[in-house]
Amino acid sequence: CAYFLKQVNFMDKKKKKRLEVLQQKITKLQKLLAAEKEQPDDPAEVPRIEAELAKAHEEMASLKQ
Repeated sequence: CAYFLKQVNFMDKKKKKRLEVLQQKITKLQKLLAAEKEQPDDPAEVPRIEAELAKAHEEMASLKQ
């Protein structure tokens, strides 16, 4: 029983760390998207950033379940 609790605790720590990393990535991508929309250098960049942002949000949602 104690081993199982350690495994769960370890998974929770991994999950928490992944959520933190995703939150940082989302923040960075949102800033990047805002800057790119303000001054579009490459027209393909906005959809790419939006897709990456959506993917990060999806992963975060699945981890929170």
